[in-house]
Amino acid sequence: MDERRIDILRESRAEISRLQLLSAFFAEDALYKIYLRSQVIHQLFENNEELDIDKLELFHVQFTASLIELLRKIKKSNEKNVTLIYDEVLLNKEMIRQMSDTVFSEKNFNLDKQRQSLKINQSLRKLFELLSDHIEEFPFAKGINNFSSRYSKDFFYDITAEQLGKLIEFDPKDMYSDVHASIEKKLMGLLCKHDFRTSFFFGLKSGQLIIELYKFLDIDRYFLFFPSRNLFLFFEIAELEGIDWTNDLSEKGRIIQELEYKNDKLESSASALKIYIPKEIVDLLEENYIKISDINFLNHLNNFDVQANILKAMLKTDLF
Repeated sequence: MDERRIDILRESRAEISRLQLLSAFFAEDALYKIYLRSQVIHQLFENNEELDIDKLELFHVQFTASLIELLRKIKKSNEKNVTLIYDEVLLNKEMIRQMSDTVFSEKNFNLDKQRQSLKINQSLRKLFELLSDHIEEFPFAKGINNFSSRYSKDFFYDITAEQLGKLIEFDPKDMYSDVHASIEKKLMGLLCKHDFRTSFFFGLKSGQLIIELYKFLDIDRYFLFFPSRNLFLFFEIAELEGIDWTNDLSEKGRIIQELEYKNDKLESSASALKIYIPKEIVDLLEENYIKISDINFLNHLNNFDVQANILKAMLKTDLF
């Protein structure tokens, strides 16, 4: 076997190995079939010394080399886009970490809701005693406003100033009032009847103003506490539409959840993008496979001049 033939066969094997790596990377059926067919073509020349070895070299020069260059360009472009995606994922993860360091946990919130309910119930019981005995004494439990100060930013629902204004409207003749607090007469009567057994329901906020909502434990009734005026009024859920009361995630918790969901989608799209081949090129691969599968392809090898030109034209496009 002459030295030139040996060199051409060695380089052919190298080209096919490069094509194999790329076909494994992209996992595209048309590309894998081309790789297998290229092996067959190589083997045909290796096993038949009477064939013109220059035609094998011509096949790789015209077709395989251009195809490999095109695939490498696609791979590089994909990897650049994937890097951008993972940069965004890392930024999101850093934001999640920073927010997780400052957000109060659901466990803390739920525990403090119970403590706040006890404070409100004790304060209302004390207010009833003071109103009954006509004593002007501060009725509220110590630190009763700490709960909203701590959790309103993350866990309270936003409402408009107009909505808040409607919620705290009342007729003075329907109220018990002293210098420290005001409460609806019927609300106080219902609280007494049910032994001041209520629990924190949800919180609302409008700018810096907040409202705490409470629910009776024994009946399906609600009332609000407006700390800015130490005001207690009945509250009907129907007065506020569009609020999902089943969602008790904090504001930061919701953002964290959204970022985590976004990262899942980004990482999934990155995996697909990494091996993406534009449809125009997949169609070209299918066409090329048909041509090199022709049993008479050796007799028409010069036709690969056209295919080579198409591949090279692809290298200059903005498809990727």
